Amino acid sequence: MAKVILDTMQLEFSGTIATISLTREKALNAMNQTFFNDFSSLMKQLNSETSIKALIITGNGDGFSVGADLKQLPIGEDMDLERALRENFEPMVLGLRKLPFPTIAAVNGYAAGAGMGLMLGCDFTVAARSAQFVQAFVNIALVPDAGSTYFLPRLIGQARATEMMMLGEPISAEKAYQIGLIYKVVDDSSLEQEAVSLARKLASKPTSVLVQIRELLDASQENNLAEQLASEAAAQNIAGKCENFIEGVKAFNEKRSPKFK
Repeated sequence: MAKVILDTMQLEFSGTIATISLTREKALNAMNQTFFNDFSSLMKQLNSETSIKALIITGNGDGFSVGADLKQLPIGEDMDLERALRENFEPMVLGLRKLPFPTIAAVNGYAAGAGMGLMLGCDFTVAARSAQFVQAFVNIALVPDAGSTYFLPRLIGQARATEMMMLGEPISAEKAYQIGLIYKVVDDSSLEQEAVSLARKLASKPTSVLVQIRELLDASQENNLAEQLASEAAAQNIAGKCENFIEGVKAFNEKRSPKFK
């Protein structure tokens, strides 16, 4: 599989692991219309790649992404932010959650605004020690978007989410880890290595089951206990009919590592 180079990002493959690198580093990977078009294109390609087992998203330069490109925002009476969200930001986040393999955000520098939304849409976040996270919307008199009001209170609780959203102050990678916002903090020089290591660990797992776990966790926020038990039973029925389950049990009995397809 060849490298795919677009105007605002590029896609690379290394075995069963794919990496999207955001390449608007001079703009701290701010999101403009070209960014959303490119992201949509890469999501379509990734959904068609049957050999991929994990995706890493990272930002080139000094930031992961600072969210919407305010310099290109058409401010005025004709501005339709609802339409912009529905046509661009929502497909970005939902596209991530629907990918048939786990996703990792490798965050360097700032993850701000919708850049945090992009990060939160991933299953895991590994952050460089210098990374900072900020819900910057209130600082320009907007409400949080790109899924932030969905993901944040579920990850860190309503009190912490309220603090981040209403104060609009950045928090460090260490604090983000302490409050349960991210998976891991590493030295800046180790970010890529740690993200790849995690991707390889996930790639060794049964991919379809990882996706089922994501779906069950998302559903658990809305379901009552009886509904969630029913969802678990339905998912388990699907998992139990896959070859990977047979391999998993066989490997357990033979005291060896499983070789999942």
